[in-house]
Amino acid sequence: MRLTWAQPEDLLAHELVQSAAEGKDVTAIRARWTEAGGDPEPAVSGAGPRPASPELRALARTLLDELGALATPDEPWEAIVASLPDAPDLPTGGGDRLLGAWTGRAAGCLLGKPVEKIPREGIEEILRATGRWPLDRWFTAEGLPDDVAARWPWNRRSAPTSLEENIDGMPEDDDLNYPILALALLEQRGRGFTTDDVAQLWLDNLPAGRVFTAERAAYRNILDARPVPETATHHNPFREWIGALIRTDVFGWVSPGDVREAARLAYTDARLSHTRNGVYGAMWAAALCSAAMVCDTVHNVLEAAGTVVPPGSELARAVRIGRDAAAVGDVRTGLDRLHAEYGHLHWVHVLNNAAVIAYALAKGDGEFGASVSIAVTAGWDTDSAAATVGGVVGALRGVEGIGEQWVKPLDGRIATSLPGGDQRIADLAARTAALMRS
Repeated sequence: MRLTWAQPEDLLAHELVQSAAEGKDVTAIRARWTEAGGDPEPAVSGAGPRPASPELRALARTLLDELGALATPDEPWEAIVASLPDAPDLPTGGGDRLLGAWTGRAAGCLLGKPVEKIPREGIEEILRATGRWPLDRWFTAEGLPDDVAARWPWNRRSAPTSLEENIDGMPEDDDLNYPILALALLEQRGRGFTTDDVAQLWLDNLPAGRVFTAERAAYRNILDARPVPETATHHNPFREWIGALIRTDVFGWVSPGDVREAARLAYTDARLSHTRNGVYGAMWAAALCSAAMVCDTVHNVLEAAGTVVPPGSELARAVRIGRDAAAVGDVRTGLDRLHAEYGHLHWVHVLNNAAVIAYALAKGDGEFGASVSIAVTAGWDTDSAAATVGGVVGALRGVEGIGEQWVKPLDGRIATSLPGGDQRIADLAARTAALMRS
């Protein structure tokens, strides 16, 4: 059995890419790997076609250690704050928006689930073949020609429960597991929780088989008794991918109008598994959700959230590119621009997906269906990007503004692989509201 996101030889290929992006000279290590017969090209699926020999796997571990010795130091919260502009003066309150926020996140995630891992061109071909282009409703397999289905297979785990003809509530997904877990974290530990508290909560509640990329690497490191922040850096080439960004909505929802506090909570969570832009993405997403609880327009939300991102970072640039692209041309032109800029990145990297989130929010202009559909048709991390977008617009518009076509199939419930089983969305909103008052 080939475990994805776990084999040293696969991790090394991704680490060569990540280390180079951080400005490290990987020429010599790459040469040693290829001369020994290793493949320096990362496997998109997370695991190569065949296991490496024991000798090659041992070399991969050695080279990962050598690259790890060059790891970027952990950034203290105080150092990040020192680089930020002044926090915006926003109103507080917003508890009445929580039902829309939770519902919107679930609906956006569900829309993107069946086409996760399918590239942009495949998504368009599926939609055209089923008479649903441009996207404005759930995906369907009805009427899909066999050749198109073979060329662009659905996400096998998701399609049985996320196609229009099959939807019966929100199925289990890590994009909903993590917010529910964050809710439990705040209930148990309060706002003073530590990154070690996050690690313990994962061990107590999160099945190891339901973590991926950076979270899978961090989970392994936790079990290996490695301390924070080494949990985020040891043999973890995914430390600037999207995983931390999808975990932080609740931190924003319980901090309405206080984007800096939302970002602080997100930082504490994110540093368990991510560094640099991976952490900034989590902070930004939490700030989006904080601002969405009190602002009147999505553009005001974007302005407020931008104040928690270090101005010189690549994450700040990605957000700016997404917003700028929304100001000119149609959706196809805008997505072309984003793909021209970030098409070389893995589909679950934080930079390309942050650009998409910013673009979908700005271009969708507060309309729920349009916003989540743009996030999905961009063709990167379809369910995660649409979940974040859906949570923001859902908070702004409320359940009625989301629309019955998106709300009714959810049946007000979310399945989860966490202890306790299915959750009612209204109950999650009420629990979140209680934390806002405490």
